[in-house]
Amino acid sequence: MIAEGEPAGRRRKLRHTLTRRPGRATIALASAAACCLGLVTVVELRTADEGTPTSSPAANAELLRRAEQESASRGLARTPSAPPATPTPSASTAPNPTPTPKKTTPTKKPTPRKPVDPAPVAGLTVAQMNNAKKIVRTGHAMGVPRRALVIAVATAMQESNLYNLASGVLPESQNHPNQGLGWDHDSVGLFQQRASMGWGTVAQLMDPAYATRKFLTTLLTVPGWQQMRLTEAAQAVQVSGFPEAYAKHEPRATVIVNAIVAPAT
Repeated sequence: MIAEGEPAGRRRKLRHTLTRRPGRATIALASAAACCLGLVTVVELRTADEGTPTSSPAANAELLRRAEQESASRGLARTPSAPPATPTPSASTAPNPTPTPKKTTPTKKPTPRKPVDPAPVAGLTVAQMNNAKKIVRTGHAMGVPRRALVIAVATAMQESNLYNLASGVLPESQNHPNQGLGWDHDSVGLFQQRASMGWGTVAQLMDPAYATRKFLTTLLTVPGWQQMRLTEAAQAVQVSGFPEAYAKHEPRATVIVNAIVAPAT
């Protein structure tokens, strides 16, 4: 092996030896691999006795020249090559997930409570109480004050004892649903109103709802009726021969109205 820095005389001696005895010796040429890999190349020249062709002097000289070049190249500074940059994967923007709509349970509307149908009060029969309910509920639908309801019930208690009466002297009235007969001229119904006096037809006056609306509508036209005593307000509508007769019914009429109106409010 010819190392870097060997004397020139020694190199010439080695070259002379190789050219004089080309077939006997095995020449090992070790070359350090380029860069930092340390690759060693061994070149063996075997003798003709082993069956390998004998190298010519020109070939040996070429090998020597290459060895010198490789030896010289090992002394050069090496700059390691930078590793290839690894591409950084770009962060992909994840799509915004579509929000799942929440299922909403519809709120059940509360079932309206039916007004309690009160039992008869103040000593009334079922038929009387039912007629009182018709009076109160008709007036309540009209939006009249409670005081007007009490006046209406008290008036019907005096006029018909809260029964829907036909007239014994007016046969036509008996053709309509009724709860008995009255004998005061042609007066009919809960309020004993007279068709001949312009209150309405016989059929209309035999209808408790119509008769109630007619009474209350007239009451509301009386100036100052709310400041009057009950019997005075009733008399202003009925024009009865017994103007003070309505007063005695006020306490019971108040109880009846309160029993009917309270459960419905």
